[in-house]
Amino acid sequence: MDSKIVSIKIPRVASSYAITIGGGVLGDVGSWSIRALGRRAGRILIISNRKVFDLFGAVVDASLKKSGFETHIHLIGDGERFKNLRTLETTLRTLSEKGFTRTDAILALGGGVVGDLAGFAASTHLRGIGLLQIPTTLLSMIDSSVGGKTGVNTPFGKNLVGSFYQPNGVLIDVDTLKSLPKRELTAGFCEAIKQGAISGRPLFRKTARFLEAFKAGDLRNAEKYDLLADELTSLIRDQISFKAKIVQNDESESIANVSARSRKILNFGHTFAHALEKATKYRYLKHGEAVGYGIMFATALSKKLELIVQNEVDLLNDVVRCAGILPAIDNVDQSEILDSFKHDKKRVGNSLHWVLLRGIGKPIIVPDTEIPQSAVSSTLKTIFQK
Repeated sequence: MDSKIVSIKIPRVASSYAITIGGGVLGDVGSWSIRALGRRAGRILIISNRKVFDLFGAVVDASLKKSGFETHIHLIGDGERFKNLRTLETTLRTLSEKGFTRTDAILALGGGVVGDLAGFAASTHLRGIGLLQIPTTLLSMIDSSVGGKTGVNTPFGKNLVGSFYQPNGVLIDVDTLKSLPKRELTAGFCEAIKQGAISGRPLFRKTARFLEAFKAGDLRNAEKYDLLADELTSLIRDQISFKAKIVQNDESESIANVSARSRKILNFGHTFAHALEKATKYRYLKHGEAVGYGIMFATALSKKLELIVQNEVDLLNDVVRCAGILPAIDNVDQSEILDSFKHDKKRVGNSLHWVLLRGIGKPIIVPDTEIPQSAVSSTLKTIFQK
């Protein structure tokens, strides 16, 4: 499969970088890293978790060493609950103990947890060192590795501590998706549906058509993967291109920007999703699964406020169901969800900004001061009854 390159050109030259997409490109990580960093080989700290490193670490490490890099390995726990200040501290300690300088770099090999944590560590060590992202899950390929948001969770909420820090480059090997179990794919496709819903009909239809062909299957089936690989690569490329356009226009998610192309629209479905993750202590749901529920909640709230028609609500819910089965949430305490809304990072002053829909491809940002509390509460009951 030929490599494809998606350029991200943010107005500030220092933030420009390229995302390389292809099949079987992990073996070229060494030479790619030199090009992305724009300097000769130095030292690289590979941050990953044991599961991902056992699958792909040897190939990445060997390629880096072949290109002259001195490599060190730092493995963190697998799961959202490990994206915390304690893990950040141990990572920063490793960087200091190994004597990493401004001419060295971090390479994040894994999903969103690894990428967010590694990115935040890179942004804070010596006030910023080189960062390379190699996402290995569908969700991290189309979302967390693109746009420079980094951070960790705290007891008060998800991603409340973090920074905007753009990587030097992103390398996506779609073949790594062959290792993912169904739940990880479902999580990634829910994020793809979210982006399709706020982007417009073309990307939404393309995502829906792929899911119809995929039928919640398993890419670990070689025949299935070979059949869908080119279409999957094309979908990932279009998903990234959409997010890149949003990031270009609003890199740091300006507080004042509440337009339909504000970076805030990427939070569609995330207010409820983050509250759900916090209420379940980051142990029960994968982030994308929570986003799946978040899409249904935000769409139902949009209908409750008479912003969207019922047939589009039904269409969005049907496509979410095509992504796969979401874990049941009937045992979650609804009062904890409501309490979590008070600490959501999308609050501006005393108002939480909801991202809702006037229709597919028509996102709107609405402060909660304009939404009756009864509408939020009744929508919450509706989602928990599904």
